[in-house]
Amino acid sequence: MPKLRVVSGKQLVKFFQKQGFELEYGKGSHCKLVRFVEEEKQELAVPLHKEIAKGTLKAIYSQAIRFISEEDLRKHFYTN
Repeated sequence: MPKLRVVSGKQLVKFFQKQGFELEYGKGSHCKLVRFVEEEKQELAVPLHKEIAKGTLKAIYSQAIRFISEEDLRKHFYTN
């Protein structure tokens, strides 16, 4: 059964930037990533913690799955 990976906020930001998101702001302990697809603004908020809590990581996954294919997300968020 796949388990959630241990991921930092910095790792998530890099992954989402590879998916076309850009850093809109990064102030304090959180940052906001955005991208535009066919004039639709897609936004994600990511905490910049050394290790993202499992519940928070699941919430980010649930938000991101609206914009990125499950296949791409699963590889980065879950172990095999």
